[in-house]
Amino acid sequence: MDIDSQAKWERFLNPEVLRPNLILASVYIAAFEVLKNSIIERLRDFYISGFNEKGWIIDPKYKTEVLSKDKSPTYASLKWLRESEAINDDDIEKFTKTKEYRNLLAHKITKMLMDGLPQDFGERFGDMTALLDKIEKWWIVNAEIPTDPDLIDKGEELDLDRIVPGPIMSLRMMIDVALGSNETANYYINKFKEEFRGG
Repeated sequence: MDIDSQAKWERFLNPEVLRPNLILASVYIAAFEVLKNSIIERLRDFYISGFNEKGWIIDPKYKTEVLSKDKSPTYASLKWLRESEAINDDDIEKFTKTKEYRNLLAHKITKMLMDGLPQDFGERFGDMTALLDKIEKWWIVNAEIPTDPDLIDKGEELDLDRIVPGPIMSLRMMIDVALGSNETANYYINKFKEEFRGG
């Protein structure tokens, strides 16, 4: 066995290296699904016009105004968001890179774990969470607040930096539980038990 192959196997078989890398890869894949859900589901829900015995009724305009923009529902939704000035072309390019990265992690996980996670892993994860934050805040400002003005106090200026969208909070909890210290990882379950079981 050559030195390079030996080094890869040692990295792969070392629990102190494999465990955190496997967790990081899993968190990335999960975070990507949260982002994709934010892109597609948020917009589809915007076109819900009612409910019947078959489930939610989606306004036919969803097909003509959104799905007609691209054969991929994800990219059709991204184009709608771009046209609505929620995101820009750079954001779509970053999404494409994070998607390619997600596909590598999902389909070539063993190779990536043996080679080590790429050096730009943190950058790709940062791009993904920044895009999720941007989209979610756009929906809050442009859909939630206009339809429910009680969400902000009258006369109070909206400070977007202080808004933490639900999916971002979920990601933070996921990261804390998966990668945090024992104290940090157990914080949420302990608080949950206190709240719902009285400690």
